Order: sequence, then structure tokens, then C-alpha cells
Amino acid sequence: MKKRILYIGNNLSNPTFTATYISFFSEVLKQEGYWVKTASGKDNKALRLMEMLSLIWTNRKQTDVVLIDTYGAQNFYYAYSIGKLCQQLKLPYIPILHGGNLKERLDKSPNLTKSLFGNARINVAPSHFLFDIFVDHGFSNSRIIPNSITLENYPFKERKTFKPNFLWVRRFQERYNPLMAIKVLEQVYKKHPEAKMCMVGPEKDGSLANCKEYAKQKNLPIEFPGKMKKKDWAALSLDYDFFINSTDVDNTPISVIEAMALGLPVISTDVGGMPYLIGNGKDGILVPQNDVSAMVAAIEDLLQNPEKCELIAKAAYEKVRKFDWEIVKEEWISVLNE
Repeated sequence: MKKRILYIGNNLSNPTFTATYISFFSEVLKQEGYWVKTASGKDNKALRLMEMLSLIWTNRKQTDVVLIDTYGAQNFYYAYSIGKLCQQLKLPYIPILHGGNLKERLDKSPNLTKSLFGNARINVAPSHFLFDIFVDHGFSNSRIIPNSITLENYPFKERKTFKPNFLWVRRFQERYNPLMAIKVLEQVYKKHPEAKMCMVGPEKDGSLANCKEYAKQKNLPIEFPGKMKKKDWAALSLDYDFFINSTDVDNTPISVIEAMALGLPVISTDVGGMPYLIGNGKDGILVPQNDVSAMVAAIEDLLQNPEKCELIAKAAYEKVRKFDWEIVKEEWISVLNE
């Protein structure tokens, strides 16, 4: 009999939030025949936590394992509260680690993190980046299972020519440094007046408004379509030739994996888990954090070397094939059946 799973995370439909991993992962688990219930979709934080705790309490006798999406910022306290309840009810739980700032949480809250992660059945990290950090902090009960996508939903486009058309997909939040991407376009645009950019994602902390104002002041060709469904921005990607990831904090973002699957050469800052995901010069390009000049130089080099772009795009696709759910699911099935 397949395990009965409660999956705790932020499954919000609010337009200020991007789709989180729970929306994808819970559905593919159901398709594999698992009994899965999720929480929570509440916008109000207090109501969200109450619904999460209530789901566990009301289903405590018919649940085999609890999955907990775990982040390092304020949402960490959701995971901690859920973990404590699971401990009291003797329910095994598995934190699924997200976010490049979990190291800061481990350092800042050693007692809370030891209680949550030390008592977990296993801590699942999506890459060596977080796995190594957790092992270094003494959490030997950790394992790597990469974030996954359904590869067939992201058709690879083979590009022979590459124009200065850039796609950026992320929530507009200061930590993801969207203004850097705009400043990169500003410099590229001076030499390539045909350049353009599309920045997909919802507002979070005023960053979108600031970006729109800056783009307007500089008269830059940037579109801001807001939040889009994955299938819609995947279709939109056909009109673009490069993917920019300008973040200051990162782990192994799904949006970058999706871009690699779609055949878009990725130019990213080298923060957090990005060097674990991208081999610089092989299947993407990495530049220092917030270094506009370095990213512009990297883009100019790629524009002058389309054969290099083509090789990078093909190598990236080969790398992300191992992120396909049909492959990753075997590792999850093994963990869930332990």
C-alpha cells in the first residue's frame, strides 16, 4: 500500500506569490498513487499556520509521513511548529529544504534548527550546496534529491542565432535583485538598440514598482507581464534567446532549471547553489554578485560567439534531463518507503 502523506507548505493562489514546489510535487505524488493532503492556501499567516496544524491533528491516525517545505526566512517558523507537533504525535516528518538563506538560519537559530532537523526522519536537500551545509552543521540525516520538473512540459528550442533578447523570471523582491537585470539591459541597449527584455513575476516588496520607474526613466524596452503560469512563460520563451538570473541569494531555483530545459543559455550571478547547478562556461555563465559590468561582458562574448551559445544550451539541456520527474521519482519512492 502506498504511503499516506500530509504535505505542508505555502500553496498560495495570491497573485503576489509565485507557484511554489508544493503545487507541482503534490500533484505528481498523487499521480503515482499516493494519498496526499496539503496545507495551506490561506493568505493570512496566522490562519495558514492554524490550518497546517489542524490538518496534521485531524489526520494524525491515518498519516504515515509528513513532508514540510522548509525555508530560512520567516517561513522557517511554520516548519518548526509543524515539526514540534509531529514529534509530539510521533509522526515521522521530512523537511524539504529550499532557499539559499538556510545557512543563515542554522547559524542564527542553532537550538531551533537542531530540534527540527535533528529529529527529522531525513532532510532532503535539492543539491550539494545545502547538503554540504547541513552535513557541516552535524545533520548527517540528510540526502540529496534534486528539484524536479516534468521535462515534456518544457520543449527544447534549438537556436542557431542569438539576439540580445532577455527573459527574467522571478518574484520581484530585493533579494533577487531585479534592478541589476535592468541595468544590464541598459548597458547592452547602448550598443544593441534592438535589445529587449521581459521580466515575469509578481510584486513582493515594492521592487516591481521601482523597476518599472527605472525602466521608464531610462526609456528601456522592457515588458512586465506580471505573474504567469509556467506553461505561459514557457511559450513566451520562444521569443527570447537568453535567461538572466540576477539574484543575491539562491539555492537551485526551478526557474533556472526550466530555462535550461527550454534551451535558453543562462547568465547568472554565482551566489549560493548556482555554482552547483551551473558549470561556468560549460552549461551556463556565472558572474560575481551584483556585477553589472561582468554580466554585460559575458553577454557581449556570447553574442559574438553563437556557436558557444549553442553548445552551452545543449549541455544545459543534457544536465537538466536528470531533473525529470520520471527519474527523480525513483529516489523519492525509495525515501517514502523507508
